[in-house]
Amino acid sequence: MVVKKIFKILFTLLILFTLFFIYSKYFKKKETVQINQQELEKEVYSSNILKDVRYTTKDADGNEYIITATEGEIDYSNSSLIYLTNIKALIKLINSDDITITSNYGKYNSENFDTIFTKNVIINYLNNEITGEYLDFSLERNLLLISKKVVYTNLKNILKADVVEMNIKNKDTKIFMHENQKKINIKSIN
Repeated sequence: MVVKKIFKILFTLLILFTLFFIYSKYFKKKETVQINQQELEKEVYSSNILKDVRYTTKDADGNEYIITATEGEIDYSNSSLIYLTNIKALIKLINSDDITITSNYGKYNSENFDTIFTKNVIINYLNNEITGEYLDFSLERNLLLISKKVVYTNLKNILKADVVEMNIKNKDTKIFMHENQKKINIKSIN
């Protein structure tokens, strides 16, 4: 009887020891590996953040495009795309006055220099100010296309429209609404 009890206790201890050994060998290591992978991913993720970003380019005519941002993040799937924060852009035109653009966010393509500006977009050119929520700028097409809550202000008028499209080389500007029934709202300052 005593031998049976001792055998049962030893057998139970052996089973517990085996379970503990299996748990510590296989399950505990996996948790440690997962934590290490998470830490590694955090390190890799944070390494694509750039501070005080500045890009400069010139076109064939000598016009210069300078873009700065407080922060940039390189897209993992397409390294030519950089997501920017607090953007300031300067377009220095050879035969014309400079154009400045500011916005809260944007996406810059380092291959073709196209830039999308979003949130609180402001364009200043001479005595003109254009504000909106979305701007598609293409140096290749010489085009500024601003939309969403567009307000165009100059010394004489305040104009509200859906879209303002400007050719940056010859300053040809088109102002229009998306729907034909809606009219452009123009208010004289005088």
